[in-house]
Amino acid sequence: MTRVLSAIAERYPIRGTFTISRGSKTEAEVICCTLTQGGVSGRGECVPYRRYDETTESVLAQIESVRPLVEAGISRRALVDAMPAGAARNALDCALWDLEAKLSDTRAAAKICARAPTVMVTAFTLSLGTPEAMAAEARANAQRPLLKVKIGGDGDSERIRAVRAAAPESRIILDANEGWTPENLAENMDIAHDCSVALIEQPLPAGRDEALRDIQRSVPVCADESVHTADDLPRLVGLYDAVNIKLDKAGGLTEAIRLRDAARRHGFQVMVGCMVGTSLAMAPAVLLAQDAEFVDLDGPLLLARDREPALRYEGSLVWPPEAELWG
Repeated sequence: MTRVLSAIAERYPIRGTFTISRGSKTEAEVICCTLTQGGVSGRGECVPYRRYDETTESVLAQIESVRPLVEAGISRRALVDAMPAGAARNALDCALWDLEAKLSDTRAAAKICARAPTVMVTAFTLSLGTPEAMAAEARANAQRPLLKVKIGGDGDSERIRAVRAAAPESRIILDANEGWTPENLAENMDIAHDCSVALIEQPLPAGRDEALRDIQRSVPVCADESVHTADDLPRLVGLYDAVNIKLDKAGGLTEAIRLRDAARRHGFQVMVGCMVGTSLAMAPAVLLAQDAEFVDLDGPLLLARDREPALRYEGSLVWPPEAELWG
């Protein structure tokens, strides 16, 4: 049966400005892949990420390079072998999952989740800024049970203390985005411990994180940029306590499930995270995250507008996707 692929770039404005240690942006650039077969269509969304040398143009070119294989009916398993991990493979893989579910008239959750998916609490991200600005943002969101706080640079001790004072009841994840150094690691970790931080995400640059092996980790540390696929896990044992699984890094849900299961076998806690994208990018991740210790799927909450249909969010609660959106 003929399968047709389309891939289009889209832009969604961000509510204000989103800033991390590597820079700022005011819109989310995404690519939506649609696979049509037998009168039904499956969709997947990815977010090209410059940290991994991806641009909208390069990801579209990657997708175009496998068009003959995809339209000829390649399977998800074969796609993993045909393409490298990354955003392009993610959009295609998630579109294949969605298409399979619709062609078989079954829900993807049945293959992804150990039990019926349910509502979860997601982190809400506070953008990097001055301690005063971050405290104001934390105060405005102090009712949320889990805050993810972007840090990574001079003045982090003041930022951490300011956010904790402004949101005394919230659990806090600190995300340094590779912005700390071996020299300030111990001091920053002590401050995080004093402020009852729940998790520190990627404090040191990927590939230069051996200092984590020799330090007393008074707060659990989570790998993000250091982990993409299950093949990365053996090197991380003894360095990290948790891993952040993102579909765009793993190159799709198929590899992300493999990574999740392998992480459990290696004794890691699991976070399921995201880039800044729409509900279509979050939907498969919501199902992947059903048994995760930390859920960070707030991408649509950072946008000025989401696509329709969208995931259901109420405060920091996110519901599993309806079939009209994905899966």
